[in-house]
Amino acid sequence: MSIADRPPYVGALLRLCLGQVRGRMLEAIRAAGFTDLQDAHLAIFSYPLPDGTKPSELARRIGMSRQATNHLIAQLEALGYIERRAPEGSSRRLVHLTGRGWQVGRVIIACLQQIQADWALQVGPERFADFLDVLRLLAADECGQAQTSGRPST
Repeated sequence: MSIADRPPYVGALLRLCLGQVRGRMLEAIRAAGFTDLQDAHLAIFSYPLPDGTKPSELARRIGMSRQATNHLIAQLEALGYIERRAPEGSSRRLVHLTGRGWQVGRVIIACLQQIQADWALQVGPERFADFLDVLRLLAADECGQAQTSGRPST
């Protein structure tokens, strides 16, 4: 039996790694002074950040019901991280990050960059680059575009 044929399988491994990432993101957010954010709010701060996004599109993207997404949007709006506003000439309100929301976004991006640097040190830069290439390839359909590594092919 090869290592690929025994548990934990890919879904569990991805979930466990995501748990580590989410934990570090929450730590970084709180260390930056945003102590009013909860774990559930991280869904709204998922890639790509919601700026000019329809609430229904955001719900679809994060895999939540429209009702649950609107609940999170309302909470984040009350906390000053996002706002809903309609473009000129439209009555449909879109979700936009406020300055405070963009600050959180920058903290998250810096945290993710640090995680990537830490993991590259842990497994080696070439192996980690290959790992990212594979993830980008597998995620290409979800991202709605082809993901390329930017590394020269050999």
